[in-house]
Amino acid sequence: MDAGKNLRRAIVQKELSLNFQPQFSLAGAIIGVEALIRWNHPALGMISPTDFIPIAEDTGLIVSIGNWIMQTVCNHIKEWEHHNVFIPHISINISPRQFHQADFVSVVTKIITGNHVNPVRILLEITEGVFLKSIDEAIDKVNALKQRGFLFSIDDFGTGYSSLTYLKRLPFDQLKIDQSFIRDVIDDPSNAAIVKAIIGMAEGLGLDLIAEGVETRRQLDFLSDYGCRYFQGYYFSKPLSSDQFEAYFINHNGNSALSKEYVIL
Repeated sequence: MDAGKNLRRAIVQKELSLNFQPQFSLAGAIIGVEALIRWNHPALGMISPTDFIPIAEDTGLIVSIGNWIMQTVCNHIKEWEHHNVFIPHISINISPRQFHQADFVSVVTKIITGNHVNPVRILLEITEGVFLKSIDEAIDKVNALKQRGFLFSIDDFGTGYSSLTYLKRLPFDQLKIDQSFIRDVIDDPSNAAIVKAIIGMAEGLGLDLIAEGVETRRQLDFLSDYGCRYFQGYYFSKPLSSDQFEAYFINHNGNSALSKEYVIL
């Protein structure tokens, strides 16, 4: 069975699931989560998204998978709220192929508002790859969704080719420093210089900044010393199942409503 057929079967057989990795402020408050897709193959076990997402992109299955992710996120938001777990935003990764669908704006809007979820609770993470086809199309779609209340983050920042142009022309709310820079930020002077520059630029542009892939105290100290205030990575928490995250949140926050320290407006 080829990879595409395997993935189609996985969708039908409900082998896909979501994990959630908490995002933190420097003070230790949970300020959001990122939804991360997982594939538990009955014979092969857990398959990395880096292995199956390119297949989903090539076959077009990423569109239905992306819609499933949004619907599933909505389900979890409602379930968590029923248990007094309020998260300011859930980050959802949007693929280039999904973004370029002609009905992308209407589909996203219908799923989120149809589930009675406030669009401000959804932070759409897009990479620079979505702009390569048409910057004008990207601007139109981002602006249309921003007008409806959705938030936007540019993911994997610094790994593309025209980041400054995109930042200038598109109304992003958040910039995420790619983990490839964080990994060697202590030992690689070039990475350290890039990270410092990104932090300074985000501050100058008035963008919220989050560093992903934070795994050590030294990385955290470096980032915070230069002005980064929001973080995601194994130093704080691994990705968790929905039930695990709910228990983690309640334990972390003393079963109380989340502090409003960080809400993107």
